[in-house]
Amino acid sequence: MKESHTPAGPARPSATEANEAIRHLVETRVDGEAWPSEAYEFLLAEWAEASRAEVSAAP
Repeated sequence: MKESHTPAGPARPSATEANEAIRHLVETRVDGEAWPSEAYEFLLAEWAEASRAEVSAAP
């Protein structure tokens, strides 16, 4: 019987996915609405981590 491995935590987004989420956050913000700094900082950290992982995995 073949066993499958399930990651212990949630999968991190790729740099492209994180960048798309940042763009969506910015584009869907309503004028006069407070800047969602916590969400932006979280997505930016996800993007930075994914970018580092992709660069270090590149040949």
